[in-house]
Amino acid sequence: MINEITYSLSGLFVAIWIFQIVYLLRFMRPVTEIKETERHDKTPPVSIIVCAKNEAENLEAYLPILFAQDYPEFQIVVVDDCSTDDTSEILARYKREKENFYTTAIPADKKFYHGKKLAVSIGVKAAKYEHLVFTDADCYPTSSQWLKEVMQGFTEGKDIVIGHGRFQTKPGFVNLFVRFETFWNAVQYFGFALAGKPFMAVGRNLAYKKSLFVNGDVFRKHLTLASGDDDLFINSCATKTNTSVVYAFDSQTESIPPITLSDWTFRKARHLTTAPYYPWRIKWWLVAEPISRQLFWFLTLGSLFFHIFVWYALSLFFLRMILQYVILAKAAKKMGEGNLYLGAFLFDFLVPMIVAYVWIVNIFRGKKTKWK
Repeated sequence: MINEITYSLSGLFVAIWIFQIVYLLRFMRPVTEIKETERHDKTPPVSIIVCAKNEAENLEAYLPILFAQDYPEFQIVVVDDCSTDDTSEILARYKREKENFYTTAIPADKKFYHGKKLAVSIGVKAAKYEHLVFTDADCYPTSSQWLKEVMQGFTEGKDIVIGHGRFQTKPGFVNLFVRFETFWNAVQYFGFALAGKPFMAVGRNLAYKKSLFVNGDVFRKHLTLASGDDDLFINSCATKTNTSVVYAFDSQTESIPPITLSDWTFRKARHLTTAPYYPWRIKWWLVAEPISRQLFWFLTLGSLFFHIFVWYALSLFFLRMILQYVILAKAAKKMGEGNLYLGAFLFDFLVPMIVAYVWIVNIFRGKKTKWK
């Protein structure tokens, strides 16, 4: 009886190990194999779109960084989404001082709730240039070369450019967790895009052509969803041939990180509201991977009670961990994320459990998670 259990567990363990290895090689490794393409000197005019809801302090701090971009011609469009702080006063001042600045506002309406997608749609309509670059009010570019680096993604046949939005480095465990989870997600959605299966991006560093948005009309059915201004657009308009990624440090944005795990949980819950709308093939991979990872860990720990199986299991376990470390280390080097990959051993087990908790909470919370 014990031998039968051992053989069954070992068979399941090997099957999960194979799945994990395939996932790492197919959807994570592509980031490590990105080759520096020949740079072009095309600098078409760009509209930077920022949606702001009660972001007066951040606009005061970060708009100057956007205006300081080393780029021939660009405008900044800020959509004031029902702000009740000093946002309107700050935007009015910039409008008087800057010629390449445009602002518009959405009035508050207690009878109609809208998500961020309405603000994005208004921003796109207001933009006067074909090439659009999106970021958030609590973000700032990591370099004055940000626009130039993002525009490197618009090569022949590419209409969408996916970038990385990192979080500021702060002391503490929560900050380390948040930055690692963000880094892992970036490597994952970069990898999917490079494998010809783009499914998401982050709205704090995303670029695409205005005509693609206008012709796609992707938000009409989902205006009340709390999130999805990035994911739903990518799922509707991105293809294996029209999407590129930019990963260098100068092409990134940096954001104010959640201070507490509760703050991060709220943001993650808002993001997960769009996951049910992903294509089923993408959902299968994204659900199967963390579940199989957790089972892999539990079976490894369980193998300690089966002396026949334990060394076999531990060998496969460490082979997977080494492969993951190598992939994440190379990706971190390319993306300027330093030694963040070293947190993989701890967070490899922890992140899926926390995300699963957020997912369950989301189910009971229903539509209470809003853009704010």
